[in-house]
Amino acid sequence: MFDLQNKVALVTGARRGMGKAHALALASQGAKVIVTDIDLAECQAVVDEIKSKGREAIAFKMDVSNALEVDAVITAAVAQFGRLDILVNNAGIYVSKAALDITEADWDNTIDINLKGQFLCAQRAAREMAKNKWGRIINIASVASGQVGVGIIGGVHYTASKGGVLGMTEALADEWASLGINVNAIAPGAIDTPIASAAMPKGAMDMFLQKIPLKRIGKPEDVAAAVVFLSSEEAGYMTGSTVYIDGGWLAA
Repeated sequence: MFDLQNKVALVTGARRGMGKAHALALASQGAKVIVTDIDLAECQAVVDEIKSKGREAIAFKMDVSNALEVDAVITAAVAQFGRLDILVNNAGIYVSKAALDITEADWDNTIDINLKGQFLCAQRAAREMAKNKWGRIINIASVASGQVGVGIIGGVHYTASKGGVLGMTEALADEWASLGINVNAIAPGAIDTPIASAAMPKGAMDMFLQKIPLKRIGKPEDVAAAVVFLSSEEAGYMTGSTVYIDGGWLAA
């Protein structure tokens, strides 16, 4: 199960944290992986790690909010690997700021990366996937994306972007089903990543753990396992779904 041999996957925001875990997990199942982020050297380090395990990967610098860069990178990657089967829309930012202090530039930057960037990558990737009538797009959202009772003080721009990701996921799933492309979202809870560490001091993290039945912060690998499943043939009857990975937070 979950064999990704002969599949080609592109992961955004893959230089560290969850994105790196997704890239490593996809490669471990046999996929050729395109590692992208804004720092080429750090992407190459991930590629080197994948290659050390006997798998194939290439690195590209890519700003997901720039349509020209997205097009150029996917064009170059397809020229090398011949196809694109899987997209993991992982790139995102979170900069805490009180709602009354958020500037238009703050809002635009968050929406451009977290929401517009996911659409630009999905649109360009879908044009390649449609050629083979097979594709998997996994959009990374957040437990704080609306309708589940989780807000983030200081994160209205972030939560708005992630709520948009869920709406976009459902719309694209409906529109692209006839093209053989499945589109799903993953909504992680508290995951141990550089962004989470910067956003939450240790004291606050300890208090936060009391809300989680499993009494631990999630690991990037916990999310990467779901990415592998949603990328596989075994997820062939799933589209338009959101998978919550939160240690039981929403159930508590």
